[in-house]
Amino acid sequence: MQTTLISNPSARHGRLDALRGLAIVWMAAFHFCFDLNYFGYFTPRQHFQLDPFWWVQRTCIVTLFLLCAGMGQAVALQSGQRWPRFWRRWAQVAGCAALVSIGSAMMFPTSWISFGVLHGIAVMLLIVRLLAPPLLARGSAGRAALAALALLALALPRLVHATFFDTRWTNWVGLVTRLPRTEDFVPVLPWLGVMLLGVLLADGLWRRRPEVLAGELPPAARPLAVLGTWSLSFYMLHQPVLIGAIRLYRWATTGQF
Repeated sequence: MQTTLISNPSARHGRLDALRGLAIVWMAAFHFCFDLNYFGYFTPRQHFQLDPFWWVQRTCIVTLFLLCAGMGQAVALQSGQRWPRFWRRWAQVAGCAALVSIGSAMMFPTSWISFGVLHGIAVMLLIVRLLAPPLLARGSAGRAALAALALLALALPRLVHATFFDTRWTNWVGLVTRLPRTEDFVPVLPWLGVMLLGVLLADGLWRRRPEVLAGELPPAARPLAVLGTWSLSFYMLHQPVLIGAIRLYRWATTGQF
């Protein structure tokens, strides 16, 4: 019998929130370094898309975000979240994704973000919401099918490539022959596999170690949990704040804005 940890859709899981908070703090530190490099404060200039020190970090951050997103969906399903509440949250994510595209087009006209992490999460949330409930309801067989789909999603971009998927209108699928020139790119494949693994991870913890999700947080981790509850707002605000601070510092020290 499946363990029920929460009885209403609005309940929070502090440990999951703290993990999400850790992800956004890491992301903010990464973006701050990116911004400093963009404004010429790193010598020598860093190559974020080529240097393993940077792109491995970026991969880890996106992986942690999508694992948390998958676990969050498992929490929502377990709590009995209904479609209207799901659509409200989805609309927030999709709307913020559109704002990211607009803002990046103003700052990076030739490499604007057409399908970044928020775009990917918006599409993947729909897929997970449709796939996960009927498969998890089938017990072990359904969980095995979900795991197989996750592994397939992770493997397909290594096995299948086509130039059809190289345009901005189609590269969101992920079966590209070359990476697009953009400031952020999180296609459905392979990243859907990571979100599905997050669903399976939370489902498995509920059945075997429910205290991992529902247990008390140590005091030192509580600020991370607070950040994790406001992850979307933090995501949208941190870059304007960081870039604004750097521009103000540059104006104060050099007279250039």
